[in-house]
Amino acid sequence: MDSYLKYLGREAAAGRLSRREFMGRAAALGLTVSAAGTLLSTSVRAQAPRKGGHLKLGLQGGAATDVLDPAKCTSQVCFVTGRNWGDTLVESDPESGLPIPALAESWEPSPDAKTWTFTIRQGVQFHNGQEMTVDDVVATLRRHSDENSESGALGVMKTISEIKAEDGKLVVTLDNGNADLPLLLSDYHLVIQPGGGVDDPNAGIGTGPYTVENFEPGVRVTFQKFENHWNAERGHVDSIEIVVINDATARTAALSSGQVHFINRVEPKTVDLLQRSPNVQIQSTSGRGHYVFIMHCNTAPFDNNDLRLALKYAMDREKMVETILRGFGQVGNDYPINETYALAPDDIEQRVYDPDKAKFHFEKSGHEGPVLLRTSDVAFPGAVDAAVLYQESCKAAGIDIQIQREPGDGYWSNVWNVQPFSTSYWGGRPTQDQMYTTAYYSEADWNDTRFFRPDFDQLLLEARAELDEARRKELYREMAVMVRDEGGLILPMFNDFVNATSRNVEGYVHDIGNDMSNGYVATRVWLTE
Repeated sequence: MDSYLKYLGREAAAGRLSRREFMGRAAALGLTVSAAGTLLSTSVRAQAPRKGGHLKLGLQGGAATDVLDPAKCTSQVCFVTGRNWGDTLVESDPESGLPIPALAESWEPSPDAKTWTFTIRQGVQFHNGQEMTVDDVVATLRRHSDENSESGALGVMKTISEIKAEDGKLVVTLDNGNADLPLLLSDYHLVIQPGGGVDDPNAGIGTGPYTVENFEPGVRVTFQKFENHWNAERGHVDSIEIVVINDATARTAALSSGQVHFINRVEPKTVDLLQRSPNVQIQSTSGRGHYVFIMHCNTAPFDNNDLRLALKYAMDREKMVETILRGFGQVGNDYPINETYALAPDDIEQRVYDPDKAKFHFEKSGHEGPVLLRTSDVAFPGAVDAAVLYQESCKAAGIDIQIQREPGDGYWSNVWNVQPFSTSYWGGRPTQDQMYTTAYYSEADWNDTRFFRPDFDQLLLEARAELDEARRKELYREMAVMVRDEGGLILPMFNDFVNATSRNVEGYVHDIGNDMSNGYVATRVWLTE
């Protein structure tokens, strides 16, 4: 009974069991209210991070081509690796998604949001013993601004016209005002390195809570605790090992058998099986990725907004989430933003499946004959099944969807952003501005709904430079409504990030909109035994 009571205490302290449920179960085992309350209080206090131990992660997303250079980081393994050994100037708050201090203690924008001054944290040490200076920060940002660096953050850095040190502070000047600059500098590529990493970008030397011990691309990476790390809230275990396990079945088996403490990319169809194991807990986090059906607004017959509205009302979103995502997601509302974004709209009416409204707009559009939808398994997991579900829901509105299944090879070059109606996927972006700029701005190369609206562009540019958050939120709401009611996007669902940990892993942070605790999983969790 003692071991079971301890188990209940751990579950309650971790938030997996309510206080009322805990007290009820404890009473059923014969404990008095006073004794149960004491046990619960003791369990909660015990939830302070436990130091020590060796943490093992089994991750999909590693290859022999992986490197330590954060500029060229592309895989999931590189993402977590960089978070272990490096820090960025700014981080995002796990609950709100807003920027919070890291290596930069604070920042101040000019009134037009074009010039930003950052105060750099003092006394921070690199793994090689050198103290980090503002010159290291300047050199790092300049390296990522150089097209020859092939940095994944180059798109962010292109908008910067000058980076300099001034009176011991970092001063960044933009071509145009951008209220999102601090959050953009949280990009995982922008790890601060000694001398900017110019001499040896693959050295793996940073200011992070762990030092790189051994790096075998596509196989494993090992780390040791860096005792002089500036942030006492990070780095609880003594050592970390990342093992590359790209096969989903092998990852699941490794966690179930206790070979690893954490795995990523859990397939929704395997969740029920995993949950049967008493050693496993599912970690599902709301994400920004979304599965979509896209129409070209400037191409017949989709240049008719009544037809677009008919096709939107004919989408059964709840059934899509239940069937395609197995419940690991949320319904969409035909604009690419959900509550995981900072300043997301929170009062736009949810569009629901309504065959009568769909039929009304379809008849009003004057369209006759079937509507051709192209799809492929590579568009998103379950895309072909989703197209069939959509075909069925459209029948109730008298809309005939003709499905054309395309080969996966060449889908992204021959169908997506080429054909007028197809299925696709977006991974989301760190900010609303980036999402809209990438896919809905009139001059965007990836404007895959052909949403060309000068009035929308004007709102986007106004919001980008607006420092007043209340006003900025109003502008984003207006943009969302415009895309929802007049655009070519049918967005039935946002997918969750589904990972899993063993039961002796505590402290997992569900970082809003981000996978694997925004890459910080290994630096945030601890082992209970």
